[in-house]
Amino acid sequence: MKKALSLIFVFTLALTLLLSSCGKSGEVKIAVPNDSTNEARALQLLEVQGIIKLKDTGDVLATVKDIAENPYNVKFLEVEAAQIPSVLKDVTYAVINSNYAIGAGLTPFVTEGTDVSYPNIICVKDGQQNTDKTKALVAAINSQKVKDYIDDTYKGAIVCDLGAVGNGYDASVNYDALKGTKISIAASPTPHADILKVAKEILAAKEITLDIIEYTDYVQPNNVVESGEVDANYFQHVPYLNDFNKENGTHIVSVLEVHHEPMGVYSATESGWNNLKK
Repeated sequence: MKKALSLIFVFTLALTLLLSSCGKSGEVKIAVPNDSTNEARALQLLEVQGIIKLKDTGDVLATVKDIAENPYNVKFLEVEAAQIPSVLKDVTYAVINSNYAIGAGLTPFVTEGTDVSYPNIICVKDGQQNTDKTKALVAAINSQKVKDYIDDTYKGAIVCDLGAVGNGYDASVNYDALKGTKISIAASPTPHADILKVAKEILAAKEITLDIIEYTDYVQPNNVVESGEVDANYFQHVPYLNDFNKENGTHIVSVLEVHHEPMGVYSATESGWNNLKK
């Protein structure tokens, strides 16, 4: 018992010292996503803002190790993207994907420019692109109702990338044969699952059930599609998908670009870069 109490005391002391050191006066900490594509994207945003300068890495995605100039002596914390809102109070700034920021009720003071676009996509396993299930799902999402929902609900915080939208149905699909069937799709809670609820209503009119399964990580949604456990997913952009397939030997493909989420810089204590750059 004494040994256990001693271990608890040591752990508590170490944690206290760590948090104390993180709060040193004048120390600037910025949290960035720890997955390769979003970390590179976050660092590029910070470079555009004049906070750092990156080395030329060619086709290789930049990480904090590729920072060539750090004039403000920023300390970078690489954090799992979904967890960054929860550590915002412990850092000076954080670069956050807007889907997680919206879910946490956060507002950025700066975002990526309109020239930066990482469309979030509907994905299926290679070979399933032209099945009636997939075509029915794509048609329901690539619809005027879904476009209007994105535009009216998010007002630019989430930007619709749907092209020539239709009425929600594909004339080449045998909807009678699909009656009573289920299409399963893995999705992030916000905004992906919310957007899918509109498509769910469209499919329900044809007696097709859209089963929306929510995940809060960036790994399992691809794993369950690769295994065949789930028909499709909606949570990622193309660079992340390409990187995931390369690293994991998976065979997942994009069938529709739906929306993109401008990445932004957030702070619990600052309203901009003024105190950093003074």
